Order: sequence, then structure tokens, then C-alpha cells
Amino acid sequence: MAIFSTPPAEAGAEAASGAKQPFNRRKGDGIPLSIIAKDMTVTGDMSTEGVVKVEGRVKGTIRSSTQVIISPGAVIEGDVETKEAIVAGDVQGNIRATERVELQASAVVKGDIATPKIAILEGGRVSGAVAMTDGGMSKSS
Repeated sequence: MAIFSTPPAEAGAEAASGAKQPFNRRKGDGIPLSIIAKDMTVTGDMSTEGVVKVEGRVKGTIRSSTQVIISPGAVIEGDVETKEAIVAGDVQGNIRATERVELQASAVVKGDIATPKIAILEGGRVSGAVAMTDGGMSKSS
């Protein structure tokens, strides 16, 4: 049996009914996921409707209408604009989130944070202003 073929039990059910059975998908499926690997450096601005997970380095602004995840050891040299940011690495720039920001214990942010909700775990550091704004965007932004 090939890796991508239908298991025999399901193949019989499909043949009998004449229709393909849907896959059991996770709730988050259907949302694109972009991963910047540990050994990768991206230079330039990025924009996506999906989730961005950074494990390497980004030199530029990251815009995501869903979520940005910054792994331990990752470095962002630029701004982050998203609905939700989860930070465990280093951000050298501002973070603007329309819903929430979570700074994990290993997070280091050298810049301002604007968001309606924030969680900072013990050990997380911010060198900049934290503004609890309505929707994460101030009128001057």
C-alpha cells in the first residue's frame, strides 16, 4: 500500500457508497501555516492571512491576520502586526496585536507593545512601552 492511498477498510466503504469519506481534520486545518526554519534568514516584509511560525531570523515586518509564533532562539528585527502573537524568542521592534500578546519566559522584546490583552510569564522581558489599547491599534498608528 502506498503512503497516500486509502486504507483497505475505507476503500470498501467508498466503493459501496460511491462517495469519498472526508478526512478527520483538526479545527485549525484550512489555515495556511508558514514556517521559517532555524537555519533560515528572511530579509524583507512578509504578509499572510495564515499563521507564521518563526524558528530562525526575520529582518523585516511580519503581518499576519491570524497568528505569529516566535519560537525560542528566533530573532525578529522588525515589527510584528497580527491578531495574536506568541513570543518565546527575541523581537527587536514593535508588536501590534488586535486580540492578544503572550510573552513566554524566554521572550525578549525591545520595542513597544500595543494590544487589548497581554500575558507575560515570569522571565519574559519588555524594554519599551506596553499600551493596553482597544483592538491593538492606537489612533496615531
